[in-house]
This record gives sequence, C-alpha cells and structure tokens, in this order.
Amino acid sequence: MPEHTHRSRIDGIAAPLPIANLDTDQIMPKQFLRGIDKAGLDRGLLWDLRFDGEGRPRADFVLNRPAFAGTRVLIAGPNFGCGSSREHAVWGLQQYGIEAVIAPSFGEIFYSNAMNNRLLAVMLPQSDVQALMEEAAGSAEPLRVQIDIDQLRVRTPRHASRFTLSDRHRTMFLEGLDMIGASLVHRAEIATFAERHWAEAPWVRDLAQRTKQRLDGR
Repeated sequence: MPEHTHRSRIDGIAAPLPIANLDTDQIMPKQFLRGIDKAGLDRGLLWDLRFDGEGRPRADFVLNRPAFAGTRVLIAGPNFGCGSSREHAVWGLQQYGIEAVIAPSFGEIFYSNAMNNRLLAVMLPQSDVQALMEEAAGSAEPLRVQIDIDQLRVRTPRHASRFTLSDRHRTMFLEGLDMIGASLVHRAEIATFAERHWAEAPWVRDLAQRTKQRLDGR
C-alpha cells in the first residue's frame, strides 16, 4: 500500500473501465476476504473481469494489456463501488497501484472508505467522464492523466476539468494523512480530554483491564 507522504498531484496512466454500478463484490470478491490482515488483496482485484473461469487472464481486459502495466488511475462508470461496505475493495485497489478513481458518482460507503484511506475519489460530470473515456479510446498510447489536488483540477492532453473535495479530505491528501493520522493531529487535545474525564470519573479508567484482572484472579 502506498506510503503516507505529502503530495499534491497524481500523474500516471489511466485505464478506462466503462461499467456502471461496478460493486464492491466485483471489485473484491468474497473469496479474497478470508485473511486476517490486508496482505495479498491485489491478487483478487476485479478477479472475474481479469480472469476466466479457469483462472486464465482475459487478454481483452484493459488491465491485462501490457501497455496498461503501472496504471495509476481508473476512469469508471457511475455508481462505482456500490454494494457492500467491504473496505477490502479500497485496499485491493491501492495494493494494485491505483491511486485515484474518476467517476460520475460513487457508492456512499465506498467513497468514505476510499477518502479515509487516501484513495482519491474524483467526481466529475457524466459528460466530462465520457469525454475522458473517448479520449482514452481514441489514443494510440494509454492516456495519461494529471490530477492536481491543490488546484482541484484533472488534466489530459485534450481536456481539463475541475472537481470538488471537502476541506477535510483535501487537507488529508495534501498533508499525507489517512483517517487515523488526521485524528492523531489532535493527540494533545485528546489526551487533555481523557485526563479531565478520568479525573471526574476515575472508576472508568482502565475499567476493562481491571475487570479482566479481577476475573483472572478468581
């Protein structure tokens, strides 16, 4: 998974994936959710699109084409990431090397999971996404896309579009923070609140640990 570094731009090959309502079960099928950690999820990414029933790569699928090795951006259809709330879909995309998905709309929970893990979800009007799809289809070489997070712009050789992000999400991307990192920015305030709370209600401090110790001593 990518390191959390300060960055204001994503620049790389974009793969068109013109499929509406591509849900999280297709992005990360259930058989790849059995592990107890995040390792190896890139293998299951879009499995039924990338491989046939015998597990052989589908030569006509865009991510299997040699020219699209190293794809960093997906240009997707509307309602990308609908379906179940599995965060594994985001982790698998990131492990595969995808840093951003451009689409007209996203499943609500997927959008939150993506942004909280620093997978950039860029919403553009349907007409703009269609123009990017057509530019990618008409290009002799894989389309390169530049996403400027500071200026909130998407640029290709033939198109430029603006997008929006909440102030919180924009700051997280620019400062290299996931949701945990964004919370820990307020570490001092959290510690102050905790000490004040425990001073007012000392019986709740380390309650679970003290309860376990008492039960273990029975």
